[in-house]
Amino acid sequence: MKIIDLRSDTVTLPSPTMRDAIFNADLGDDVYGEDPTTNRLEQMASARVGKDAALLVPSGTMGNLICLLTHCGRGDEVILGNLSHTFIYEAGGMAALGGIHPHTVPNQPDGTMLLDDIAGAIRSENVHFPRTRLICLENTHNVCNGTPLTPAYIEAVAGVAAEHGCKLHMDGARIFNAAVALGIDPSKLTCHVDSLIFCLSKGLSAPIGTLVCGSDDFIAEARRARKILGGGMRQCGIISAAGIVSLEEMADRIEEDHEHARRLAAGISEIPGLSIEQERVTTNILYFSLEENRLSAEDLLARCDQSGVKFLPTGNSRFRMVTHYGITQSDIETTLNTLGAIMAAS
Repeated sequence: MKIIDLRSDTVTLPSPTMRDAIFNADLGDDVYGEDPTTNRLEQMASARVGKDAALLVPSGTMGNLICLLTHCGRGDEVILGNLSHTFIYEAGGMAALGGIHPHTVPNQPDGTMLLDDIAGAIRSENVHFPRTRLICLENTHNVCNGTPLTPAYIEAVAGVAAEHGCKLHMDGARIFNAAVALGIDPSKLTCHVDSLIFCLSKGLSAPIGTLVCGSDDFIAEARRARKILGGGMRQCGIISAAGIVSLEEMADRIEEDHEHARRLAAGISEIPGLSIEQERVTTNILYFSLEENRLSAEDLLARCDQSGVKFLPTGNSRFRMVTHYGITQSDIETTLNTLGAIMAAS
């Protein structure tokens, strides 16, 4: 039985081209700056997002933490959404390892934060307050239906940051999904931020890796933070080789994932007992809910798992599915047929 794994786009397996690139990669010691494949990847990555330089790190969580450590000192404050990945899902690293104080404001359903809320959260100069150093955005916004932030919104937040002497960081783990959904070049989404990360290991389908991007001076300091966190890798060209294929080939196929997510959403909307805000599905992430009490969330998950369909619970009879490389149109139809049969029998 084929397993249709919709838990996350992190479950992607490398393409045949990636496997060949990994096997044939030119290698050197990256901590000494001598891995030619990694140097090439970093140059390609910074060019794609319109920044001076880039730095390969193992994960998105480490990448975000490196950026926060580079922008902020101990006791400084960062403003970020209350539903952001960095606040909820990164183990409190900013506080535990950086002594950085998180100040959350509400995320709106589209993943934005209201400009007035951001401005109102920025501290005045007062000995009683932490100093606000940084504002963080997430694009696409995972918890908010994978919604992309627009260039106009990002520019507006950058204006608030500049007015108050703050820096702006973007968790762009799925920035290529955002760019594809909006029909624009990724650099249009990054030109107003001081730093960003994007993941190779999600929609871009590589087995591992994240790029931290920013100015030359920022990346020089970020390299030091990477060392502190133990993220310096040696012959990491075997990782970078797959990342090069990601940028050369996999970014161009992301619309297929979006089409699959829209088909899933349309099909789920027609299954009695399930509900979904179909119009909010714009990238590769969708959330849906059980409307009725004919079966529990645990039962639905277990029965789907027995049929070879995996997805994640997110609480209160709500679930998440993520489409990605390796998921076919046939898999989408099988998933819908499975859900439909389980609901009809319950």
